[in-house]
Amino acid sequence: MQYNRSTENDQVSSPTRIVLLGKTGIGKSHLANTILGEEVFTSCHSPNAGTRRCQSETRTVNGRRLTLIDTPGFFDTDRSEEELKPEIMRCLTECAPGPHVFLILLRVDRFTKHEQQVITKICDHFSEDALKYAIIVFTHGEQLQEGMKIEEFVNKNKNLSNLVKKCGGRCHVFDNKHWNGEGQDDYRNNQVQLEAFLQTVDKMMVEKNGSYYTNAVLQHVEERIQKEEKQIREVAEYLPPQEIRKRAKTFVSNEFLIQLVGTATGALLGAFFGVAALLEVVMKVVNT
Repeated sequence: MQYNRSTENDQVSSPTRIVLLGKTGIGKSHLANTILGEEVFTSCHSPNAGTRRCQSETRTVNGRRLTLIDTPGFFDTDRSEEELKPEIMRCLTECAPGPHVFLILLRVDRFTKHEQQVITKICDHFSEDALKYAIIVFTHGEQLQEGMKIEEFVNKNKNLSNLVKKCGGRCHVFDNKHWNGEGQDDYRNNQVQLEAFLQTVDKMMVEKNGSYYTNAVLQHVEERIQKEEKQIREVAEYLPPQEIRKRAKTFVSNEFLIQLVGTATGALLGAFFGVAALLEVVMKVVNT
């Protein structure tokens, strides 16, 4: 059985969980730092370097408590199963019981065959329900023609336009190098775009009554984390809640990796993003 979403039952102070997704070198870490307003995620300037491990950081941004989860290139075509599977599991445990927002990063540029393949891969892995919680964010905004808005750029490509429509028409644009200084116009400015992006997140939270995306796998992960937290508390009462949660997530991530030996990363990603058939496959393995 697939569960598509759930009402937020966490404490009022619980942060909004945002997962950044995109191929290596697209600028996920740069964008995460721009959103948080400080250099907390490691940015690599080589297009082939990028984030190698899943990293999670929580900060208050303009009065909003946000947890950003930066991921390796899950949609890269050249990453090995052995390399990606542990990071997919870390992402699952970091965002459990589910993210409020998926940020799907694409680059402002002409759409080559490779970019089309990335969009196809995203559409193949994501369920329609998961895309309802997604925002498309474009990086390298300096490539956008002078005077053009990102919506115009999107409308020039049918596949891209269809993907944005599936995400409720939500899309934004940032630039890591050229939009950080003074004297920019009201559009080509990261701070202007950041405020617009945060308002989109606020609107999503209101429309969805604070609910987050979840499914059977994410719920199972959260149940295991809570069970492990309870066991840790019984033997280490002195530990702060954050440390208990951290240890429990590490244990559960490793436990799932052992259970899912032999399961393809494609199946695991599809289950993460709610593809019903793949959810069933992964849950069957875990329950066995």
